[in-house]
Amino acid sequence: MSVLLYRLGRFAYGKPWYVIGGWLAVMAAVVVLLATQPVKLSNEVRIDGTPAQEVIDELAVSLPEASGGQGMLAFKAPPGTRIDDKKVRAALLAAVDAVYRHDHVVDARKTLAREVAGGENSPLLRSQAAVAQAAGRPSSDKVPVPLQADGRPVPGVIVSADGSAALMQFQFDRQTFELPSGTIDSTIEAAEAKAEPLGLEVLPSAAMMEIPEIVGIGEAVGVAVAAVVLLITLGSTVAAGLPLAIALIGVTVGVGGAFTLSTVFEIHSLAAVLALMLGLAVGIDYALFIVGRERRLILDDGLDAHEATGRALGTAGSAVFFAGSTVIIALAGLLVIGITLLSTMAVVAAATVAVVVLLALTLLPALLGLVKEGICPARTRDKARSRQEAVGHERALRWGARLARHKYAALAAAILIPAILAVPAADMKMGLPSGASYNPDTGQRQSYELVSDAYGPGYNGPLLVAVGSGADGQQLTPKVLAAVTSDLRGIKGVTSLSLAGINKNGTTAVLGLVPSGGPNDDATKNLVTAVRDKSAHISETRGTTIGITGFTALAIDVSDRLADALPLYVVTVLGLSLIVLLLVFRSVLVPVTATLGFLLSIGATFGLTTAVFQWGHLQSLIGLDATAPVVSLLPIIVTGVLYGLAMDYQMFLVTSMREAHIHGATALDATVTGFARAGSVVVAAATIMVSVFAGFVFNPQPMIKQAGFALAAGILIDAFVIRMTLIPATMALAREKAWWIPARLDRLLPDLDVEGDKLAQKIPLSRPHTAQPQGVG
Repeated sequence: MSVLLYRLGRFAYGKPWYVIGGWLAVMAAVVVLLATQPVKLSNEVRIDGTPAQEVIDELAVSLPEASGGQGMLAFKAPPGTRIDDKKVRAALLAAVDAVYRHDHVVDARKTLAREVAGGENSPLLRSQAAVAQAAGRPSSDKVPVPLQADGRPVPGVIVSADGSAALMQFQFDRQTFELPSGTIDSTIEAAEAKAEPLGLEVLPSAAMMEIPEIVGIGEAVGVAVAAVVLLITLGSTVAAGLPLAIALIGVTVGVGGAFTLSTVFEIHSLAAVLALMLGLAVGIDYALFIVGRERRLILDDGLDAHEATGRALGTAGSAVFFAGSTVIIALAGLLVIGITLLSTMAVVAAATVAVVVLLALTLLPALLGLVKEGICPARTRDKARSRQEAVGHERALRWGARLARHKYAALAAAILIPAILAVPAADMKMGLPSGASYNPDTGQRQSYELVSDAYGPGYNGPLLVAVGSGADGQQLTPKVLAAVTSDLRGIKGVTSLSLAGINKNGTTAVLGLVPSGGPNDDATKNLVTAVRDKSAHISETRGTTIGITGFTALAIDVSDRLADALPLYVVTVLGLSLIVLLLVFRSVLVPVTATLGFLLSIGATFGLTTAVFQWGHLQSLIGLDATAPVVSLLPIIVTGVLYGLAMDYQMFLVTSMREAHIHGATALDATVTGFARAGSVVVAAATIMVSVFAGFVFNPQPMIKQAGFALAAGILIDAFVIRMTLIPATMALAREKAWWIPARLDRLLPDLDVEGDKLAQKIPLSRPHTAQPQGVG
């Protein structure tokens, strides 16, 4: 591997335009495809096979008008007025009319008009009356009333009991992610144009959102911080610019390439964000490791830039290849779960990482071929000759020696700190973001609070109960629907029930159920469970089929499915990665300690995420003012991504220790020397990755915000507590046993030569070392 990469590095350096031209052609193809076909992203959290999703799929066939995306707008009356004031009411009716007339919105008024024209024999009106009588008065004291127009109720619009607000619930003719871009925003704007001139405020619910912002000011600041760290670490603008270029090209090709396929495969917006975060972070880090090694070979060994580039690819490039492999393995492990949403995320993110690794091993040496000796400007060489850079190396040596000397204290601290931070994880609750997850200055949060105060929290997360006619296919009579309603009405937590729709054949009906609790309240989850538990009895006694869906039902099913899949995923990823680490390090202890250290990291990460987002601690530090459950998708995604990235630092740090050991140092000296060589680069790389991930904490979308925080916190803990403290302390404690491997297993394993020992034997340095290593790499 080292010899192959050495030759690849020298070729790319010597003929840079061949490589650069190839990558320019790839980028041009991606840009052309993006310009000629629309990008289609999804916000849908769909997991096939779950009960709530099955109900939605069945309704799409039997009652398609009830299967479209749900919209909800809250209207707040101006201070000192009521909704039923003449001018305010006129503005509200105009806004409602504008919404119902908008493209892709199902006009419920037309449906009602057709039924009214049918007279008393209308199945819908008769069934509505029967259900209303069986449902009785809502259990909440905040009883809303329908908005009236020309003596008739306006469908889908109810006014709060105190007259301070109105709530409009409607449906689009497609799922929200299938709507043309801009449809949701233009629907809101249509309502605002009619309502706001008279002071009537329009507040969209959390469901009324377009695809979230993927790149914003926070992400740009994160990249800027990474640039500063690179400049400090590498000492020149040219050297610092190369890792940034690799990362930006990597996400352009990787994420852009995924976008070109979005019309063929459904791509969730979170998949694009995850690929962007990973592409930027690992792209900068991998290029940093290679450039850092090349500069050390020039400054410490006196090599010319051409030879130094080849040897940097043969050594640091080998580590980059296997580090990238661990990230890809961790992401590919998501495929074994069999959830399409996660599989898409895994493929897009893994493909982006693969592109970044390929760029680091081909385009980076080609760019170095253009820069040539400029990678180390004269002032840097003078600095090296004056041995000023040795100060940082000496500090790293002293810290490594101190860790080795106080290994028991270091080991205890590295175990206790993440163990204590992991305690809140025992109380971690999972769910999907709701309006309560947004900051107070957002329309989504204001809408959530207005609805909760004026109507009750349950109106923020209404549920749908699908009633089918059973195997006989007979029509659902008003009497049967009234009986089902009575059965459901007796379940604890039901605030109100109403008939939302019935198909033309009368074989499928949908009841709107408003719970007493909010979307993520335990009481609402208990209600969903109770309805499902009682559904068999209702079906048997009433001759119907019962299914429940809605935001909370979907959240429960998603959380349960992912919780069941997590153990299998962890075992799969740990098993595959243990094999990779065994092959690379040819040691039993190193892979085991690396894995156990990761388990401490992931526990601490979940603990911190729970404490900040669910408990609300220290939220002011990240500009947050909203408590919410941990997003259901987060644990399994963060586990995979963090494991891959943690093994990156394990790879670079311990490879440096193994290289020193192979070249004759004792196990203890190799630990200290390897730590001094690689430690500062690992610190710089971790700082860069934390900065990039932290930039996403300020994204307004709660799911992206939590992902950015969890990954930033996880890298911070894993890099500085586990890799930079626990691992060297363990290596110092184990000494020679750290490199023990059964002789028979040693003979069976292939020699991957990550440290470049075969390269040094086959192609010795053309000149002797002129100085002892003074830096990192």
